[in-house]
Amino acid sequence: MLSLFGLVLGLLLLIWLTMRGVNLFILAPLCALLVAVLNGVPFWLADNPANFVQGYMAGFSGFVSSWFLMFLLGALFGKLMEHTGAADAVALAIVRKLGKQRAVMAVVLACAVLTYGGVSIFVVAFSAYPMAVSLFKDANLPRRFIPAALGLGSVTFTMTSAGSPEIQNWIPIQYLKTSPYAGWEVSIIAAIFMGVLGYSWLMTMIRSAQAKGEVFESRPTDPVLTDKALPHPLMGIVPLLVVLLLSFLLHDHMQQAALIVALTGGVLSLYLLNRKFLNSLSTALDQGATGALLAIGNTAAVVGFGSVAKLTPAFAAVVQTMTHLPGPELIGAAVAVSAIAGLTGSASGGQAIALPEIAPVYLDRGVDPEQLHRVVAISSGALDSLPHNGYVVTTIRAICGESHQNAYWPVAAVTVVVPLLGTILAILLFQWGL
Repeated sequence: MLSLFGLVLGLLLLIWLTMRGVNLFILAPLCALLVAVLNGVPFWLADNPANFVQGYMAGFSGFVSSWFLMFLLGALFGKLMEHTGAADAVALAIVRKLGKQRAVMAVVLACAVLTYGGVSIFVVAFSAYPMAVSLFKDANLPRRFIPAALGLGSVTFTMTSAGSPEIQNWIPIQYLKTSPYAGWEVSIIAAIFMGVLGYSWLMTMIRSAQAKGEVFESRPTDPVLTDKALPHPLMGIVPLLVVLLLSFLLHDHMQQAALIVALTGGVLSLYLLNRKFLNSLSTALDQGATGALLAIGNTAAVVGFGSVAKLTPAFAAVVQTMTHLPGPELIGAAVAVSAIAGLTGSASGGQAIALPEIAPVYLDRGVDPEQLHRVVAISSGALDSLPHNGYVVTTIRAICGESHQNAYWPVAAVTVVVPLLGTILAILLFQWGL
């Protein structure tokens, strides 16, 4: 009982203090140390790795060594898309095509195209926000729904779909020996379902707010769309296609390394096609590298916490319970990954913690690895979007200038509830033989 209490207390403190802005590099090891102390895990043992120091650092360094190049190249690709104006060009082209009368759809699709093309979800949010403000203002839509529109296009049906270059679709490959296109037939159906349901629900919430008298409220700090020269939209679309094409052609032979090659190709093609629009290459590279270090460091800090948690008897008991839930085997996998992603506030962190434990169990039971891959990917993108999630906090507060009280519930509807329903649909489709 004390073991379970210590594990839950550490997790709750991690969530609570993260939401209050405590630095994860400090918070995660301290919460992990609390878990270790309450579970009798030794601080250090030279001849046994089952201790706090080695357990935490093994989890932290293992995640960094496995994924640093992907994080770095993804961040560089995103920053170059931002600094050259290629991201703005692609988004504006979509807005002009749809028209301002479809403001919400334009924002969602612009985010979806950029995310599925490999641009970091944080860069997508920063790039799309000024256009979202302009569109919502012209349509007189309540601005508190802008974070939900950005999230719907970025993290609901694109981030975890088959073929996506986002890391959440590639982590399972390491443990399941699959491809980024695993379960693609079901993935397409689930993505369409999540996109349509999320958009319909978001529009229903917006119309309900309008009926109550909510309108767009301008702020002095609102970004203004400038008339700066932008590249042709094709110059932004081509690098996105390069990433997708290279990952498709190379994934069978290179597995995870294909993502490195694909993102490298995207970075090079983006620079060559748009270098005349780039004011400072060094600034873009510096910001990209710094962003990559922060992103992977925050995730690795949480993975380190999970590595210490795995040393406790309570963790083994929880995994045992989840992997023996009644019903289809895929349900237990979805529950395990989604729960850990929710507790850590990270889809990638949840996968990295859960998969080493549950993947061998389900593979030994004969579960189809492609089905497991897709269910794990989709389910990791559900509860990860709880209030303490890094993307949620950054998008609502830092980018959109809203409060959780005003903006989070629409975000939760489209990025938590909708992916949960998408996970259920995917499991049902696999059970029906698709």
